[in-house]
Amino acid sequence: MHKYELTVVVSGKAEEEVRAAVIEKIKEQIARFNGTVTNVDDWGKRKLAYEIQKMKEGYYYFITFESEDSNCPNEVESRVRIMDNVIRYLCVRLDAK
Repeated sequence: MHKYELTVVVSGKAEEEVRAAVIEKIKEQIARFNGTVTNVDDWGKRKLAYEIQKMKEGYYYFITFESEDSNCPNEVESRVRIMDNVIRYLCVRLDAK
């Protein structure tokens, strides 16, 4: 079982319900491709290092998940890429220690 961490930055202009819906949709996509979400860490609203799409702030979420299927992160990324209100994302494989 491989462990991954997906970092998502949601638009700073998004309402609470919209942000919750985005995270739920991402969790559904992970489950759809045989992944298991182990943790969702909400860092709240933070200032961006540089302006993205004329926004200076965004909501940061770190989603840790596991999957046997090595194609799962690629599939999830392809779905997250086209989501409204997601301004940045990054999925990395965590090393086993």
